[in-house]
Amino acid sequence: MDDDARRRRAHTTVDAALDRLLAHDMAGFAALWAPDGTMTFPFAAPGSPRTLTGRDAVADYVAGYNDLLLPTAVVDEVRHTTGDPDTVVVEFGVHGTVVASGADYALHYVAVVTVGPDGITGYRDHWSPLEVQQVLGRTGLAEATR
Repeated sequence: MDDDARRRRAHTTVDAALDRLLAHDMAGFAALWAPDGTMTFPFAAPGSPRTLTGRDAVADYVAGYNDLLLPTAVVDEVRHTTGDPDTVVVEFGVHGTVVASGADYALHYVAVVTVGPDGITGYRDHWSPLEVQQVLGRTGLAEATR
């Protein structure tokens, strides 16, 4: 596969991930991972996982996402290509509803996504535990990010 095709595959996979997030299809979101792909959280709150390894681990982690948050829009999306045609950096915001309170929310992310022939091989999720804590109205960072 040439470099242009690999870049298209990476961007198409990011499109699918964001579409599934908005469709509240977290099982479908996790299904985009390669069987041994990873999801890492460089800024994870104490007590929260820093690395998930494998599609099943990602599926378990995101399974309860929509019990907390219901995303309705991806906003301010900017993509950056890298020297690696399999990797794209995506800056974006997500707006939606907090399930427990019905309040609107806005969260911001920077994701470094690497895609191989079997799906996402690496997803570095740079998000703010403090922002999540504020959105969910929780006092403990570990509690807010589980």
